Amino acid sequence: MKKYRSRILDALLSKRLQAKGAVLIEGPKWCGKTTTAEQIARKKIMLARADVKESFKRLLEIDSEEALSGATPLLIDEWQTVPKLWDAVRYAVDQRGEMGQFILTGSAVPDKEAEAEREHSGVGRFAWVIMRPMTLFESGESNGTVSLGHLFSAPEKILEKNQLNLRDLAFLICRGGWPMSVGLDEEIALQQAFDYYDAVTKEDISKVDGVKRTSARVQRLMRAYSRHQGTQASIATLRDDLKNNDNESMDANTINSYLDSLRKIFVVEDMPAWNPNLRSKTAIRTADTRYFVDPSIATAALGLGPADLMNDLNTTGLLFETLCMRDLRVFAEALNGNVYHYRDKSGLECDAVVHLRNGQYGLIEIKLGGESLINDGAKSLNALAAQIDTTRMKSPSFKMILTATGDYAYRRPEDGIYVVPIGCLRE
Repeated sequence: MKKYRSRILDALLSKRLQAKGAVLIEGPKWCGKTTTAEQIARKKIMLARADVKESFKRLLEIDSEEALSGATPLLIDEWQTVPKLWDAVRYAVDQRGEMGQFILTGSAVPDKEAEAEREHSGVGRFAWVIMRPMTLFESGESNGTVSLGHLFSAPEKILEKNQLNLRDLAFLICRGGWPMSVGLDEEIALQQAFDYYDAVTKEDISKVDGVKRTSARVQRLMRAYSRHQGTQASIATLRDDLKNNDNESMDANTINSYLDSLRKIFVVEDMPAWNPNLRSKTAIRTADTRYFVDPSIATAALGLGPADLMNDLNTTGLLFETLCMRDLRVFAEALNGNVYHYRDKSGLECDAVVHLRNGQYGLIEIKLGGESLINDGAKSLNALAAQIDTTRMKSPSFKMILTATGDYAYRRPEDGIYVVPIGCLRE
């Protein structure tokens, strides 16, 4: 049995259990939700097992109090497969009047029919947290010498050594952050992402709402989506991509339906636009940026391995951005923040804006590395910072270029911008 690797969510889960009667952990399958919950749960009910599910459903209908009895916190895995469970848990929380009673884990959002059966939203009783695949810090590839949280205090100097090179990152992009893949031989580790992709396209996307979807069509759409990672590609653009690359005809409604299902099982996680107060009247682009929850899903969909990425640095750059977004989202959530993107009609862009609950924010550009790309990123960051109306909102706490390569993490003396390899970053 593998030794449990600590997750950033561990501390967050503990805090949420102290504040609410029940905590719901959502996220893609295989990302470690159940294993993490097991570290704190004192009893568990695994509804992924058909025999357990049917027995539990019958008991829940006969005596919900008995069904939810026992030591707490009680972990109920894949809770969304029993729609009546939501109200039963909510009622139990009300009756007991105690915090930390239940942990619910789920790899799919309940369908509309199941949601319609609910009598209560759960507000005031439930806390929600998102779990994503492992960051490089959690899997042990990042040395964690630079804290994202620390950058908000604007340290005058950082100088930390990076141990990852571009070949390392090409492998980590393809392997992904799936806990079961960490520590395995390279060939076996890489296979995990392909197995995940097969499960999504052949079974999971149809299970989410009971609508049968053709595996081949799902695969074609996911390939098209992969080719537009990190962009605001419209449905029309995805439709045209399908026609040009896969000779597939899918109307806009069908594409939207498929993408909605992929969101429900946490395969795709689009990033919303940031809307700051600006000095000028520049129109801000509000379309979401398209990302998979893990870059390995894209490489599996496209049939790519580390060698392919080393021979195509443009694709590597796009998928490296997806890896960075995965990690930044996990880190931001631990800091009570969210991640956004920025783009305006003039073409000015910022890959990531980490915005905290207290109003602090940091501007981040993502580059493979090299002096030229770093300088380009610095120009974009400085241009955006100059546009922000600091009479109506705070100045950025920091500006950072997040890189794949580079020997060191450091602060540029000329403009104070941090240059940080992803192999140094933590929450």
